[in-house]
Amino acid sequence: MTQHPQENDAALLAAVEQVRSGRDKAGLLGLTAGLEAVVIATEPDRFRDGVRELLETTGHALSEAFTTREGDFAVLSLEGSADLVVRTRAGSGNPFREANKGVKTGDVPGTRLETFIFRCEDVERYVGLQQARGTAFLEEDPFGNAGRRFAQTAPSPFTGNSVGLLERRDASRSYAPADARPLDLALAKNEAPHLARIGRLDHVATRVRAEERDAAILEFMGLTSYDFAFAVYVEFLNSITNVARLAPGEYAQVFTSGIAPFTTPETSGPTELFIHNYGPRSHHMAFDTRDIEDVVEALKAQGVGFLSELVGSREEGLKQIFTKMSRNTLLVNEYIHRYDGFDGFFTKSNVTLLTQSTLNQ
Repeated sequence: MTQHPQENDAALLAAVEQVRSGRDKAGLLGLTAGLEAVVIATEPDRFRDGVRELLETTGHALSEAFTTREGDFAVLSLEGSADLVVRTRAGSGNPFREANKGVKTGDVPGTRLETFIFRCEDVERYVGLQQARGTAFLEEDPFGNAGRRFAQTAPSPFTGNSVGLLERRDASRSYAPADARPLDLALAKNEAPHLARIGRLDHVATRVRAEERDAAILEFMGLTSYDFAFAVYVEFLNSITNVARLAPGEYAQVFTSGIAPFTTPETSGPTELFIHNYGPRSHHMAFDTRDIEDVVEALKAQGVGFLSELVGSREEGLKQIFTKMSRNTLLVNEYIHRYDGFDGFFTKSNVTLLTQSTLNQ
């Protein structure tokens, strides 16, 4: 893969080593594992449409729906993938509201991908160790029941997102608390063949400001077992795509930022312009996809809009495409097909073309 020479990221790479060493010395090594779920908040009047839309555009199926005093929840699951948890918020309290502010978010102040939930071996120990390092949590103590324990960091000042830690103590896959009541959404999974070709959640890309790029990556590393892997620079679009990985074949965390900070809408490029319009937030969820050409044609036939045609080729090792942004979740879906023998994660040509396509959103 062509990527930016590492010596140009010398300061970041030095800090990466310090974070890696610090979390290991703190006793955090091995406490967290892979991604268990992402939590997507919607406006109450767009909740059902948001769930329906994900059922119609991913391989995930509705596995659980419930309501609590905090709002409504729907869990979409697929074997071998992290879950998609869609939620609403009852009442006025929302710790993510400040991060949601942007030029184009006035009518959807509560909508965003809020939280990445990772598996954790011992949530109580994790919280104690992280609090000693100055990490703030939304609740002072982990909570849950006999079957699971959960804790959640305060929203990041750099990404607007939170990291959740989930310790499962039994075989249950439920997310419902004890006071939850079942919620009948009357939504069925479309069993169309093309949806069965859309697989696991491959990565989520979060857009962060140029001046906060290093801090966002280092913060995420300090909260998880992930390591910074590489960066792809697209100079003429003022954009850097940064990848943090746990292991090959596992879910990856992607951060996209400008190279230079935002100045004007006309000159700052699509990444910084997106942040100007929507605030720092997750831009897209990428799904591992087989027979991507057939999948894209079938999605087009059902009315899904795309930002470009497919980019990449079998010869280059992968093909990718972005949908248009959902009005229900403010998220883009990416479909990605890596062909046999491709030993990388992205190619610079695909990153460039996909970034350029976001000028159309």
